[in-house]
Amino acid sequence: MECITIKRATAMDAEALTALVQESRAYRGQYATIIAGYRVTPAYIERHRVFAAVGTAGRLVGFYSLVLDPAELDLAFVSDEAQGTGVGRQLMEHMLDQAQRAGLTGVRVVSNPPAERFYLRMGAERVGTVAPTPPNVTWERPELRFAMDGQRVTGA
Repeated sequence: MECITIKRATAMDAEALTALVQESRAYRGQYATIIAGYRVTPAYIERHRVFAAVGTAGRLVGFYSLVLDPAELDLAFVSDEAQGTGVGRQLMEHMLDQAQRAGLTGVRVVSNPPAERFYLRMGAERVGTVAPTPPNVTWERPELRFAMDGQRVTGA
């Protein structure tokens, strides 16, 4: 497993974060419309808690964005090459630590349907379903919640 450092993203990371979103295999096919034209902007990075996972030679391997009000994991991406290597788990552990430090009691996640199992393994609980919002989102999405009750990320 590659050594990963998680650092606060800066406005200068916006282009690389956007590229990671746009290149994601998870959003091809029926899910492509949700990220069509999506950009992670410098203003977005400055407004929210965006953290990047950086591997060898400064290579971006993932990132997440925690919105504090209302408390929500807004974005979470791991590069296709780093899928299954533990980067996602490290990002979720970091996100939960940041949420606890910010005094949050829970963090909402509206998940891409194929990612729901990952969040459940990380300790989130399914709390509902979010209705489609055409034209970009034409499918129901799982709504999950991480509770800040002292538990850490569990599962494999």
